[in-house]
Order: sequence, then structure tokens, then C-alpha cells
Amino acid sequence: MSTDWKSDLRQRGYRLTPQRQLVLEAVDALEHATPDDILVEVRRTASGVNISTVYRTLELLEELGLVSHAHLGHGAPTYHLADRHHHLHLVCRDCSGVIEADVEVAAEFKGKLRETFGFETDMKHFAIFGRCGDCAGKDAGAES
Repeated sequence: MSTDWKSDLRQRGYRLTPQRQLVLEAVDALEHATPDDILVEVRRTASGVNISTVYRTLELLEELGLVSHAHLGHGAPTYHLADRHHHLHLVCRDCSGVIEADVEVAAEFKGKLRETFGFETDMKHFAIFGRCGDCAGKDAGAES
């Protein structure tokens, strides 16, 4: 993971403003965070920042490829650093935990969609809902 955000932004013709740095640091610290979560984190340092600044900053940072978002359920999308690689989000319906899985685990599925429908998938925004091993194991233990 590159945290050299200043040079990443400068190469694209942008400055690393204090607000951009705070938003990037919040996304980095919180991992999968909603804009509201990010705002709370940013306001710990800069109380004057408002939600529209966070949204505008996230939009720009996503356009520049520094952050990415996913929809991990109802409500606002969650943001994470783009990490230079993409991953699937496996979301547990019981505990709300999120497991990041390399997109290669879905290579066969992507190929089947391409072959059957001519459809090219964008796996970087992909979330699969189910139950994590711990939550599924609790039910199995209760049945015995």
C-alpha cells in the first residue's frame, strides 16, 4: 500500500490539502468506513470540516484512484484505500464482519458471465452476503 499521497496527487496535478490528507488518513485508519464515519474521524482533528467537504473529497480521491467504495448493505457506501489491487467483500449478515477476498477467487464466475452473457464484471464494487465461519459455526454447535 502506498501512503505517498502527496506525490500521487501531485503527479495528477492536485495538491495534498489538509482536508484531503485528513480524509485519506481517516479512510486508511477506519478501513471500510461510511462518509459519516470518516467525518467523525476527520473532526477529531479539524472540527470545521463538514459532510459536503468529505463527499467532494471522496469523489475526487476515487476519480484519482486513491480510494474505492463498495456497497456492503443498506445505506451509504463504505470507502477504503484503493491499495492498487481489487478485492471482493464477503459480508456476514449476522455479525456484519467483512472479509476481503482476492478477485481471483471469482475468476471462473467472471469467465462464465463473459461466456454466457458477454458481460464484463467490475469486481472492485462487488459484495457477497452470507455468514462468516464463526457465525455459521455457532449454529452448528447449537444443533449438536
